[in-house]
Amino acid sequence: MTFDLTKRELSFGLAGFMASGATTAVHADATRPTWQKLATEPYRGKQDDLVVLADGQTAWYGNGAGKLYQSVDGGDHWSKIWDQPGTFIRALGFVDAQTGFLGNVGTDYYPGVTDPHPLYRTRDGGKSWQKVMAVGIERVKGICGIDCLPMRRIYQGEAKVSHLIHAAGRVGGPAFILRSEDSGENWHVLDLTAQAGMILDVKFLSPSIGFVCAASSPDLEAAQALILRTDDGGKTWQEAYRGRRNLENCWKMSFPTKEIGYATVQSYDEKNANQLFIKTTNGGKSWVEMPLTQDAAARQFGIGFVDADRGFIGTRQQGFATQDGGKSWTPAPDMGPAVNKVRVAATGKTAFAIGVQVSRLRL
Repeated sequence: MTFDLTKRELSFGLAGFMASGATTAVHADATRPTWQKLATEPYRGKQDDLVVLADGQTAWYGNGAGKLYQSVDGGDHWSKIWDQPGTFIRALGFVDAQTGFLGNVGTDYYPGVTDPHPLYRTRDGGKSWQKVMAVGIERVKGICGIDCLPMRRIYQGEAKVSHLIHAAGRVGGPAFILRSEDSGENWHVLDLTAQAGMILDVKFLSPSIGFVCAASSPDLEAAQALILRTDDGGKTWQEAYRGRRNLENCWKMSFPTKEIGYATVQSYDEKNANQLFIKTTNGGKSWVEMPLTQDAAARQFGIGFVDADRGFIGTRQQGFATQDGGKSWTPAPDMGPAVNKVRVAATGKTAFAIGVQVSRLRL
């Protein structure tokens, strides 16, 4: 059995996400800041990624219909700036107002996706996109996560910022990473098929130290949640966490500091009410399972932390919020259902969440 999310992710609209009617015993927190649902074009199903620049004003989001939207006023208004039917916008990464990267989930997985190319680059703020090329890129079937790490380097006697870019995927496999050490000008392919069945997210803390959220197998029945860590820039990888249960994967991760990180553990065992996430306090060397809620229908998706203590998790039904580093969680239904990505602007004053809807939080 393959890791098939077609009905669960693409065709499962708002009614489907809410239909189970399952509830959680955790009580609401009246003191928690509330998320505001933003005015965006309706989309049936889960939308996957949104990025925001450090100013908190310039942002982009995309969806499985191949549509890309931009806001220049912090999310108050959105304009469609690109439309390519057949491309499934699964992941986004922007390093400035002009330069960005778009990951396509690829063919042979979701219905209606006809674009086989995994990664694109823009130099004009998303108005046009060009294919990223690399030796062996035909083996990369799709992208589920993009990470952009700024690096200060000395060039001809001056300190300049360049970006280390990783684009990884995909759900259902195979497990590959595209890596660029020069802000996307040149790329090479990292093959992780011997270590993982699929990759769902990627994060690098330095040019050497990085992680992927993964699953041990492309077969859902045999898949165990997996975090892989590299200390040598992706040349070798080691298991930092492996779940003991099948029907699971590690979906998304968030590192509010270089030592403290969190990741969602996504379960497809409909009899498993014990929903867990994982946390590291030693820079990802080891991870500890922690409880989120007792609800078999609360399948986890995105995760994002403002700082080491304050963070959010999106589930199929609603969001959850913590203010104590994950020791306790309160429902955050105003986030919307199926939040796949939580992004916090570098200023720390604004956060965005994207799933069935797009929401904003003033911190």
